Amino acid sequence: MKTILVSLSIVAFLFSCESGNHVDFSKNVETVKELVNLHALEDADGISALFHDDLEWQGPAYGSGQLNKADHMAAIVMYHDMFDNLKYTANNWLPGVNAETGQLDGSVRSYGVWTGTHTATETPLELTSYHTFDFKDGKIITGGDYFDLGGMVASFQVTPETDQADAVE
Repeated sequence: MKTILVSLSIVAFLFSCESGNHVDFSKNVETVKELVNLHALEDADGISALFHDDLEWQGPAYGSGQLNKADHMAAIVMYHDMFDNLKYTANNWLPGVNAETGQLDGSVRSYGVWTGTHTATETPLELTSYHTFDFKDGKIITGGDYFDLGGMVASFQVTPETDQADAVE
C-alpha cells in the first residue's frame, strides 16, 4: 500500500509540474500589457524599446511578408496618426507553446478588441483581433497581428453613396 501511495504522489507531482505556465509567462504578459498601455499613450519610443532589434512581425495585410523592427514601428506610428483614443481590451492572456516541441515557451497570445476614433472621419473603431508575442532576452522578438485590416479600412472610406446619403439627411 505504501508503494502505491508513493507512486501516485510521484505521478501527481510530475503532472502538476507539466500543467503550470512557463516561468517567464507572467513577466512577458506584463511586458505586453505595457505595450498596450504605451499604444494608448501613443509612445512610439517606449514601444520600440520593448521590441528586440531583430524583430520579425507578421502584419495583418493580405500577402504581407515579415516586417522588421523599422517597418513595424512605421506601421505603429501610422495607427497612432490614424486614431485617437486607441485602446486594446484583452479578453484573455494565453500562454503560447514552441511550434516544434509543443512545450510552453513563455510566449503570450491574446484575443481582444481595439477601440478608438478614426481621426479623419471621426468614425468609431471596434476591431476584434488576435495577437502573438514571442520573446528573446526579455524583449519581443517575433509576433503578429491578425484582424480584418481590409474591413477596418473600408469602414472609414467616404464613398459617393455615403456623400449622397449625407446630403439627403
